[in-house]
Amino acid sequence: MANPFDPAELIARVQRDLERSVLRARNGIRLASGERPKVAQTPKDLVWQRDKIRLYRFRSDERRYRPPVLLVMSLVSKAYIFDLRPGSSFVEVLLGRGLDVYMLDWGIPDELESGNTLETYCDEYLPRAADAVCAESGVEELTVFGYCFGGVLALLYAAGNPGPPIRNLAVMATPIDFSKTGPMGAMVQEGRLDADDLIDETGNVPAAAMLQSFKMLKPTQDLVGYANLWEKLWNDEYVESYQTMTQWGNDQIPFPGATMRQTVQMLNRENAILNDTVRLGGRHVSLTDITCPFLSVLAEKDHITPPAAIGPLIELVGSEDRTEMRLEAGHVGIIVGRNAAKVTMPAMADWIVQHSGDNAGTAGGGEVDVRAPKAKPTRASAAKGSTAKGKGAKKGAAADTSVATAARGEQ
Repeated sequence: MANPFDPAELIARVQRDLERSVLRARNGIRLASGERPKVAQTPKDLVWQRDKIRLYRFRSDERRYRPPVLLVMSLVSKAYIFDLRPGSSFVEVLLGRGLDVYMLDWGIPDELESGNTLETYCDEYLPRAADAVCAESGVEELTVFGYCFGGVLALLYAAGNPGPPIRNLAVMATPIDFSKTGPMGAMVQEGRLDADDLIDETGNVPAAAMLQSFKMLKPTQDLVGYANLWEKLWNDEYVESYQTMTQWGNDQIPFPGATMRQTVQMLNRENAILNDTVRLGGRHVSLTDITCPFLSVLAEKDHITPPAAIGPLIELVGSEDRTEMRLEAGHVGIIVGRNAAKVTMPAMADWIVQHSGDNAGTAGGGEVDVRAPKAKPTRASAAKGSTAKGKGAKKGAAADTSVATAARGEQ
């Protein structure tokens, strides 16, 4: 044990404190200046768009596995959480495993998107984006990975449109029992809060209202964050992580009003996913129709989507190959931060790689060159190797815009 009265120890401690004070002052000035940290730094190309929706493909010279992976984010938060910063990027981890990675960006809704419904996202945008992924990569199948409410959209898309091109489905921190989603969910279920109480003159729920609803779940989070920041203000790595996470956390976007009304009534009050009573476009949509390999990821410390709100999901899907992964992390810590980079993200990437292979459906790490010439996949041949049920054709995508050659170089 070091002697606290040893002169050498005292000098070393004073020197360390002085150095940290200098670093605190420097980082404090940087924070006070409002300088925004760099995020989403992995190079990518815009390959497809429709309305405000953008589909990006991340660049890689090491694409070894099929099918490609489509990342789907919630409607309230920006998708760059998948690629927050170097060393804290799920995209980086997936690319490092040799996967072909795409990401959907929903854009920022305004009056034009206020009428967007769950059908708009699950029966129109997602099927068309999936087709664009397959066409761009020259394959017939893909893995869909949804986060938070993006997982809800992915579930309803897969259940309502079973069969190709979905080969694997993974969802993370995705609620299906809305009676267990905390105080806000309880207020909605009890009728004390209605969708129209939140919707503004644009027809959407404003970003500020969405942000406050999340802060209500953990009212002291900002104070704890400030205290930790002061304690670690000398640590460049901690400050950069704090800045990027705070920026993303406050970077909410409006929630389309029509989708919010459906979410409040059907998903929350009727608890329709859990009760198997979801109706989209006039038809019954059931999770039992999901029969492809399936992964559900739960964060044990999640205060936004607590495990109780996810728990029954693994039993509701019709997949024979189904996995529930419980990880020691919070709602955001499951995908960013030091523990995420070392434990949680690699675990999820392992599952995806294990369920990847050649285009004939061989799982377990078959290697192929996915930089082959592009070929438009056909529905007739797409069923080979898929365990999902076929149940109707997708709508056409005549109005979609391919920008594969026009927008190279987008960062």
